[in-house]
Amino acid sequence: RFAADSSWTERLRQLIQHHPTFGYRRLWAWLRFREGLMINRKAVYRVLKQKGWFVHQRVSTPRPRVHGWTSRASQSNERWAMDVTHIPCGQDGWAHLAAVIDCHDREVIGYELALRSRAKEAERAVEAACLARFGTLRPVGAPVLRSDNGLIFQSRRFRQACRDYRLQQEFITPYTPEQNGIIERFFRSLKEECVWQQTFRTFEEARRVIRDWLRWYNLERPHQALGYRSPVQYRVQQSMQVA
Repeated sequence: RFAADSSWTERLRQLIQHHPTFGYRRLWAWLRFREGLMINRKAVYRVLKQKGWFVHQRVSTPRPRVHGWTSRASQSNERWAMDVTHIPCGQDGWAHLAAVIDCHDREVIGYELALRSRAKEAERAVEAACLARFGTLRPVGAPVLRSDNGLIFQSRRFRQACRDYRLQQEFITPYTPEQNGIIERFFRSLKEECVWQQTFRTFEEARRVIRDWLRWYNLERPHQALGYRSPVQYRVQQSMQVA
């Protein structure tokens, strides 16, 4: 019979309380790589099963796969992805989050949260991304920017901004959001781990909480696709290897 080690099961319980959407792999990675505990994934799985601590399991349904046109990239700043999602803000109605993510290192490099969703707000998110990665709005060797075919991204203002910033726009096939899967997956994590865990009463409350969560996401949240490193950890390690 498996007997859990109380020296780390209490810490596991605390992690679940703080991150209720984490699965056993991500919980294990946090304990192993962030806190240096010499445990394996099977041990974490057994404790969760023994204690009845499993989080809600998402029902898996078949989804169409698009081959040869995924949003991945072989290095940072090769391809960015962008989209807009909507967040309830209580008495202030709905807020709109335009975000830009690097398709290689998964870091959210620019965003704009506002009560209006226009090309102007999307342009600000792209500006923030260019400044964060290149320190200029006219970078040399700028990445491809992938998005859906929404009115904002097709607008004259936004397309002109992309030309000004030397970004090459790339549009996914209509009605195939899986072609922009990295930003879609990020938005799902944002909703499950932050937005749906609470009820925002105002826009200012939502802006503060989402700002803090995005900082945590970039600096600390482990990603299975990145070897259980955070986006910033992964990017820094990659840059050191190149250097």
